[in-house]
Amino acid sequence: MKKLFAAIVILGAIGYGIYYFGTNVASEELVDSASTELENSGQMNDVKAYIESDPELTALVKEAESADESTLPFTSKGEATRVLIKKVGMTKLRDMQSDVQNGTASKEEVLQVLGEKLTKEEMLALQVIAYKEIYNK
Repeated sequence: MKKLFAAIVILGAIGYGIYYFGTNVASEELVDSASTELENSGQMNDVKAYIESDPELTALVKEAESADESTLPFTSKGEATRVLIKKVGMTKLRDMQSDVQNGTASKEEVLQVLGEKLTKEEMLALQVIAYKEIYNK
């Protein structure tokens, strides 16, 4: 019985480790490849122009720019990914991404869903990460 319990604990620890490090690696690769693709296609400039032309998004950028990172609940893309998956869910995130790409969801709808699921501090942390990614800070 003790051996079975020990095996279950060890397998659980290994599974958690794979999940923890796997989401870090996967999210870093995903964001890096998306950023590289945007840069290479010239769409990053379009994203910046879109943000700068929208007063609401500009306000979010300014808020992220002046945020004190030491007070944020997370600062890495991997941590952000884990929080989003945990609080929003992978299926909902994929659906939101698909809807935005297809033009069937607005930024207001996405921000509303995230605002309902995340705390203000978590939203600010996401803003800071996005700001750094877009403006290479």
